[in-house]
Amino acid sequence: VQLQASGGGLVQAGGSLGLSCTASGRTFGMVAWFRQAPGKEREFVAAIGRIDGVTYYADSSVKGRFTISRDNAKNTVYLQMNTLRPEDTAVYYCAAAKRTTTRERDYDYWGQGTLVTVSS
Repeated sequence: VQLQASGGGLVQAGGSLGLSCTASGRTFGMVAWFRQAPGKEREFVAAIGRIDGVTYYADSSVKGRFTISRDNAKNTVYLQMNTLRPEDTAVYYCAAAKRTTTRERDYDYWGQGTLVTVSS
């Protein structure tokens, strides 16, 4: 079971960036993005159900700016991030769970993380 995250990089505040997470080895009920900023705990960002496509987002800090989507044929989940802010700077991780959940502890499989840096 592998999750491969990609798409991180450096972007100016107000810019956009897209992340991808490709899963291999098995299918999952839920795929999510988490992030960990320097000196902070990892936090939930967004999640999407593989079958029903229902989406979940963290609080207002990302809702309306970030969009999670999926392409089941490619076993890939995307996170489109718009109007980025310096406080969005973090390592972004994709993770997969067997059931519908947004709790970090319920996610059994994790990708390696991809760094997003937003300059002011």
